[in-house]
Amino acid sequence: MSRIGKKPIPLPSGVKFDVVGTTVVVQGPKGKVTTHLPAGVKLQTANGNINVTRENEDRAAVHGLVRALVNNAVEGVTKGWTRELEIVGIGYRAELKGKNTVVFTLGYSHPIEFPLPTGVSVAIDPKQTKLSVSGIDRQQVGQVAADMRSLRPPDPYKQKGVRYVGEKLKKKVGKTGAK
Repeated sequence: MSRIGKKPIPLPSGVKFDVVGTTVVVQGPKGKVTTHLPAGVKLQTANGNINVTRENEDRAAVHGLVRALVNNAVEGVTKGWTRELEIVGIGYRAELKGKNTVVFTLGYSHPIEFPLPTGVSVAIDPKQTKLSVSGIDRQQVGQVAADMRSLRPPDPYKQKGVRYVGEKLKKKVGKTGAK
């Protein structure tokens, strides 16, 4: 039995979920999130919790996955998800252009305009070196943060680039002089 799949998902007040065919729709105070429900897995409500059950042992591989995806949707519509990024490097910065475009200056010959998808917002600190990507869909927030990081991944030699807050980098040594 899946340890993750057995855990009940607490259903906060104000959050409703509905199974429509092969999709689960979770609605809450922050919005609505949909996720896929594979065949052979069922969601049931009991004592203010959502329980995930599987029909047979063939569906064991997706049992814990479905529970995690539904739990992420419930947390997203109540608290939301955020991912913090920091920009390290002289002259590297980010600024908002309108509400749905972030302009990065990352040492290239041109600034990079990054359009934000709907449902994702970005907050930038006054120094323009820290970004906070937030939204209600965990997968989408993580993907946008990963796309922003890939614009200038951290350099292992000079430690410059866009990185997650708290990300540890292994510094490599440069060339040694000829003797």
